[in-house]
Amino acid sequence: MRRKHNIRVAGSILSHTVPLRVRFSEVDSMRVVWHGEYVRYFEDGREAFGEHYAGFSYPEIYASGYTTPIVELHVDYKLPLRIADRAIVETRYIPTEAAKICFEYTVRRAADNAVVATGTSTQVFVNEAGQLELTIPEFFRKWQQRWNVR
Repeated sequence: MRRKHNIRVAGSILSHTVPLRVRFSEVDSMRVVWHGEYVRYFEDGREAFGEHYAGFSYPEIYASGYTTPIVELHVDYKLPLRIADRAIVETRYIPTEAAKICFEYTVRRAADNAVVATGTSTQVFVNEAGQLELTIPEFFRKWQQRWNVR
């Protein structure tokens, strides 16, 4: 399925939406999306976000000499999604002064715009030597300045 993207800048918070379709492999024996799939939906949102806000895709982060492991993840489940449902994942970058990346997510059922899940994630910067970076890497500082999200 080809994804359409809607990108917007809301004040100093960047937001990006990406549609998805629930596949058979994502539902459990109760015929609803298995709870762990929402983590994958958040990942889909982060990847699409990074691809559209130049300089922030995973390959670009790696090329800058860093990885960004998730150190905190939270999901609130509101309503179920079922096979063949269409949904929209909104990913919002949340600015912080710390050397970390924070996102908020809202997953909505496309048919009625109902919120089915919300969540947050926090990622940190790890350099090529495997050490945690305590200061904001230069490439990330430049990205923040480019998009005015400091």
